[in-house]
Amino acid sequence: MKTAETLTVTTPSDREIVMTRVFNAPRRLVFDAHTKPELVKRWLLGPPGWSMPVCEIDLRVGGKYRYVWRRDSDGTQMGMGGVYREVLAPERIVTTERFDEAWYPGEGVGTLLLVERGGKTTLTNTMRYESRAARDGVLKSGMEKGVAESYDRLAELLASTT
Repeated sequence: MKTAETLTVTTPSDREIVMTRVFNAPRRLVFDAHTKPELVKRWLLGPPGWSMPVCEIDLRVGGKYRYVWRRDSDGTQMGMGGVYREVLAPERIVTTERFDEAWYPGEGVGTLLLVERGGKTTLTNTMRYESRAARDGVLKSGMEKGVAESYDRLAELLASTT
């Protein structure tokens, strides 16, 4: 199900990327889709042809998460993980982010904010990097296309759940 909603990507500071999208679903469902492995594995995939064989979530302050993606055509894998710094269900999650094979220097810190109005939820995901060079490397990676595709899958998942 395609919607008119689109991903907006901005750079409010020299170390941040802010991604925003509105979903036609209650905040609790959007929160669950970010915190329940059986749901995360269905939408957080990037380009077509990838799967997520590992999705571990210990949703508590100090708890860890781990994701491993696999390109199904050749078995190539990419893994990342981090620690939950804040968990305020169903509105806010703050995590660290580090890839197994770093494609940007240092560690990122992500803040996911969910605001519900009239049955729709505005998702704002702010990523803060250790340097401008790290942020710029992420921007040049094509991440916007992968995030947009994942959020389209999330919208479809939410539509099938509501």
